[in-house]
Amino acid sequence: MYDIRAVRDDPAAFDEALRRRKMDPASAGLIALDDERRAVIARLQDAQTRRNTASKAIGKAKATKDEAEAQRLIDEVAHLKAEIQSGEEAERAVSQKLETALAGFPNTPLAEVPDGVDESDNVELRRVGEPPKFDFAPKEHDALGEALGLMDVGKAAAIAGARFTILTGKLARLERALGQFMIDLHTGEHGYTEVSPPLLVRDEAVFGTNQLPKFAEDLFRTTDGRWLIPTAEVPLTNLVREEILDASALPMRVTALTPCFRSEAGSAGRDTRGMLRQHQFSKCEMVSITTPETALDEHERMTACAEAVLKALGLAYRVVTLSTGDLGFGARRTYDLEVWLPGQDTYREISSVSVCGDFQARRMNARYRPQADAAPRFVHTLNGSGVAVGRALIAVMENYQDADGSIRVPDVLVPYTGFDRIAA
Repeated sequence: MYDIRAVRDDPAAFDEALRRRKMDPASAGLIALDDERRAVIARLQDAQTRRNTASKAIGKAKATKDEAEAQRLIDEVAHLKAEIQSGEEAERAVSQKLETALAGFPNTPLAEVPDGVDESDNVELRRVGEPPKFDFAPKEHDALGEALGLMDVGKAAAIAGARFTILTGKLARLERALGQFMIDLHTGEHGYTEVSPPLLVRDEAVFGTNQLPKFAEDLFRTTDGRWLIPTAEVPLTNLVREEILDASALPMRVTALTPCFRSEAGSAGRDTRGMLRQHQFSKCEMVSITTPETALDEHERMTACAEAVLKALGLAYRVVTLSTGDLGFGARRTYDLEVWLPGQDTYREISSVSVCGDFQARRMNARYRPQADAAPRFVHTLNGSGVAVGRALIAVMENYQDADGSIRVPDVLVPYTGFDRIAA
């Protein structure tokens, strides 16, 4: 979320950020709205000053037994009280209008983020690992799982509808093993603190991580007005909501392995087969809270933590920088990790790692104090998948398949599964 003072100080920079996001200039409208707010506040303050002056004058009039003047002042104070009440309501209304307007604009991309229209303009940074070579035509994960009798999309649809999957037996255990391996890696080697957060959150929490108000249709809402989390980013980042942290507490690094829920409202017809795009899935999420000076270094560190998962699993992947046309609403820069899927003969996203600057912190009023006697500053927030468990399962199934349809288990997962192969 933007600070209107920053828009006023440099409207050209704000409009340029919108241009890079393929949006029309908006600084003039915001400044006009802020001018209206300032005018309302000025009238309110003037009325309050006149009321205070009149209130003091009443006592003086009474002391001199000028009852007519005292009554006139009493009537004036009553009138000013009504004017102030009306002014306070007007100030709240225009302030809310301005806040709502500011909340509707996406974050400013970093200068090095490539301009673009959509994902086709993303820029590849590096490729890691070699895709496996097969002497047979590799199958996609859903064909493998169904042939093993351990994946049932049809029964899931009968129970819950489209975009759900039932896993059983060793395949269910392999999925669980992947999640446990990830959380152990991030807590044991990468310095993250494990958190078991709520899966239902309030409006304020989802607003804080910028899913509301713009992306409400992508979420599931309960009958009591709460939201199922689309990612653990929401509760993890909100851990610092309305807080003023000591600088010594930063960087704060937390992680969680949770179910996630998304309506996939904008994905009609996309990835309808198998487990690629589900309403319910598990993900290991990483969140870092930092100072402004360390945020970009933390972005590289967090990306390396996500990459470590894929390296340990022996999966080939590439890292891309998202263009402005593909960049998420709250991100200043995002790296996507795309894992190789032999069944599809392509790379597919398995993790997004984003640095958000103070965009979310302003929405949450999350701050830190650089020194004991210093004024609070907004923290910077980062989030990233470390990684999506379902897509990691897909990648393992497709990359470790054999010609007979069996699936080898990566060595790093065998201590978690207790077996090294899944066969019919």
